[in-house]
Amino acid sequence: MPRLDVREIPPPQRHPKIHDAFADLDSGEVLEIVNDHEPKPLFYEMQAEVESFDADNYEVEREETQKFVAKFPKQ
Repeated sequence: MPRLDVREIPPPQRHPKIHDAFADLDSGEVLEIVNDHEPKPLFYEMQAEVESFDADNYEVEREETQKFVAKFPKQ
């Protein structure tokens, strides 16, 4: 499963990198994102803009105070 840790990436550059990584996935693959906050804005953005995003199977887990791991599946 591709994993992208965006915690060290400047915030304005995070979503474009995530969108590019998601676009590179094949159908049925999952992109795992490690972030310093729950990526709700990204979830809503993906849900609204990316037809192949499988919002029903999105998962997020808080592993530490500033470490959230989210799974963005592709249909």
